[in-house]
Amino acid sequence: MIRSELDAARIDEPRLREGYRRCRELNAAHGRTFFLATRLLAPDQRPAIHALYGFARYADDILDDLDPTVGTDVRAERLQQLSDQFFAGGDHTGDPVLAAVTHTARRYRIDPRLFEDFLASMRMDLSVTDYPNRDAINLYMRGSAEAIGLQVLPVLGTVVPVEEAAPYAAALGRAFQLTNFLRDVDEDLLRGRVYLPADELAAHGVDRDLLMWCHQHRRTDPRVRGALAAQHEITRQTYRFANSGIALLAPRSRPCVATASQLYGEILDRIEASDFAVFTHRATVGKVRRLRVAGAGLIRSWRARTSAEDDRPGAE
Repeated sequence: MIRSELDAARIDEPRLREGYRRCRELNAAHGRTFFLATRLLAPDQRPAIHALYGFARYADDILDDLDPTVGTDVRAERLQQLSDQFFAGGDHTGDPVLAAVTHTARRYRIDPRLFEDFLASMRMDLSVTDYPNRDAINLYMRGSAEAIGLQVLPVLGTVVPVEEAAPYAAALGRAFQLTNFLRDVDEDLLRGRVYLPADELAAHGVDRDLLMWCHQHRRTDPRVRGALAAQHEITRQTYRFANSGIALLAPRSRPCVATASQLYGEILDRIEASDFAVFTHRATVGKVRRLRVAGAGLIRSWRARTSAEDDRPGAE
């Protein structure tokens, strides 16, 4: 399968093909929902999406390594090395993931500032453990989520000028991350981080100490439940706005994005259905359900690609 994708994308150089292959493996191993959605893209689009995910995964692995012997200074140095290598130019033949992502960035003319924003937010994770208000968390998400949505936009293609579709792409990236913040409250506490605005939590009588109490007792205090419900509604609103922009994408890309949005949105359904029991289990969408949603998306994707081929000049 990967060979046909690389052939479709006209990626011929052996070392570069190995880089894209490695990125695809990272996506398959760590992004189950995202990887499933990428299967709905046309084969020539998939390698670039895998490369962008692989680069993000590289940075995440540096930051989220739970080895207690790896200090913040070492993580900061590794992240800076990644940044230096990426922006140094060249083909990065010694690093397959960097080779693939730099090739993708050049091919699709992705704005380098989006990678700068992403790495800036990753650096924040080295020292920032709490966010006082919505503006602060939005600043973090500008690089960690919105930038990624904007990176993939040239790969997906649009039927309007890119700048018209950009706010919706950024919002969808933000919606995905807000979903992760809700789902992973307990896991993030173990890393010493709280990705929910402190002032909005305080409005419900919630602070870090109460969140830690919930973690230690494996239960959701009613005040925390109220705070999480408020964050849940903000996330729903973000999805509604983002989804209204899917029609601005190239037709062949819409089934993939719609499917990813639906599956991530269903994680919110699971969180709400559990009565926000995020300290006892991690909300997930079951495999059967994921395959059912993806199957419907696959049919829409096939129809969109077939229609596009029929509309080509000279097609009968």
